[in-house]
Amino acid sequence: MNDLKIEENISLDAYNTFGIAARARHLLRVQHGDQLTALADPAAQPLLAHGFLVLGGGSNIILTGDARALVLKMENRGMALVDEDAKHWIVQAAAGETWHDLVAWSLQQGYAGLENLALIPGSVGAAPVQNIGAYGLELQDRFHSLDAVEIATGRTFSLDAAQCGFGYRDSVFKHTPARAGDYGLAGQAVITQVRLALPKVWKPELGYLDIQRKMQELGITQPTPQQVFNMVVAIRRAKLPDPAVVGNAGSFFKNPVVSPEQCADIIAREPNIVHYPLPDGTIKLAAGWLIDACGWRGKSMGNAGVYPKQALVLVNRHAETGVRATGGEVMTLARAIQTSVYERFGIRLEMEPVVV
Repeated sequence: MNDLKIEENISLDAYNTFGIAARARHLLRVQHGDQLTALADPAAQPLLAHGFLVLGGGSNIILTGDARALVLKMENRGMALVDEDAKHWIVQAAAGETWHDLVAWSLQQGYAGLENLALIPGSVGAAPVQNIGAYGLELQDRFHSLDAVEIATGRTFSLDAAQCGFGYRDSVFKHTPARAGDYGLAGQAVITQVRLALPKVWKPELGYLDIQRKMQELGITQPTPQQVFNMVVAIRRAKLPDPAVVGNAGSFFKNPVVSPEQCADIIAREPNIVHYPLPDGTIKLAAGWLIDACGWRGKSMGNAGVYPKQALVLVNRHAETGVRATGGEVMTLARAIQTSVYERFGIRLEMEPVVV
């Protein structure tokens, strides 16, 4: 308990990229794993009466009120090459590192493979929870293993990719055990280190139309890893608002996955719908296109709005109105969008951010 320097009544405004005003009753800045294992001490149990809330970059969370749970602000640091085999470089990064910094650092060290995931906001520790992905690549495609701490017992353990149960924007860390013996880790454990297996023989992932258009624009036919990185950064900056300027949580809705029959039915009514065939035969639809087709781009409800350049992104209109959006306003807007898309397309959009 001596290492647990608990701060009280702390503003979380700067710790969530949407810029929603909220406060934490208790906050612990986690700079090493021993602080997490110390929470298993019986003397620490009153702090966990309402559970715990992990904050890394705060880029994938919507706060609907003050946090009663103990807020664990991940601030541990460190990136290094820790191993290699015939095919891969094994890179390790602390959970508190910024994800984009890891992508840039790995390229600078000569370890390619993460460039399609450049400029995704958030921390390294949050990346496996969400199984982040962009432009044809997901974290699971480069994942090796992770270390975590079980808060109730202080036990440190490691998981490989299979044990993480990765799915589309999903992992075991987003599920709670439904019954004894189930393997859900939401509210149970905190990730401290993540390891990635980066290929020694690199092959670019160029399947997305935005990247192909950028290559044509720049006259590039065989891009280097750094060029792919630069293109992805340019594409994202052109389409997505900077959270430091306009509060947002990145992509607010998951791209829905439908059967070929469902897709054919929608195409018959909406021939221009943006869609991508997946290896398993299902079809991924562009959620941003669906929202745009329902007329939501640029619209607002109170101090929450839909970004004019990308309908998939909801924003805090604080810079425009002078008043911060509340979590309630954001959720009201999100649910209205979900209703519109369902009524027109028969598709239920799922939210990406965690709602607290």
